[in-house]
Amino acid sequence: MFSSELPQENGHSSNEFVTLTDESGRHLNCSIEHSLDVEGSEYLLLMPVDTPVEIVAWDDEEDEESTDATLLEDDAEIDLVFSDAQAVLAEQNLVLKRTAFTLTVAGELPSMDDVDEDDILTIEIEEDDVKLEPEELMFLASFYHEEQKYEVYTPLDPLLFPAKRNKAGQAELLSPEEIQKVQPILNEWLFNDLDEE
Repeated sequence: MFSSELPQENGHSSNEFVTLTDESGRHLNCSIEHSLDVEGSEYLLLMPVDTPVEIVAWDDEEDEESTDATLLEDDAEIDLVFSDAQAVLAEQNLVLKRTAFTLTVAGELPSMDDVDEDDILTIEIEEDDVKLEPEELMFLASFYHEEQKYEVYTPLDPLLFPAKRNKAGQAELLSPEEIQKVQPILNEWLFNDLDEE
């Protein structure tokens, strides 16, 4: 998946919606931001209809400057705290959903104008010992589960999923190998607007 600050390109997006399904049978409704036919295959860049969120666990260090945050990614861990997160978000009229590939919330989020700088969390991400661009998250709510502190955040940049249509016409995520194959297309979609400025 990709994060992007860029608006959708004119003429390359549609109002069409598709549903991604994961191995557990969960669904994620997405809008098609971009689509392109390449050698008989239709490649898509998808954005979730509802707002993606992350649950972060905080360690118990007394020194706040050395406190570590851990993104919950394991299904079993998420299952343990899901109902608590759901309850605390419901207090803000947000509905937490157990969707495919990412948790999402439906409802009206706080405006960026109302967000304090202290409510922005920057997370350094490494994949295969390679440091990726830091991800900035906006604080939504906090709660405790069995004396462990958790917080719920939403990414500041849109979360985008590269996908293609299968023979049945359904959207499915690209494999890492397929992403490498169409990387030039993805780069063009993500960075074309910068070239036009």
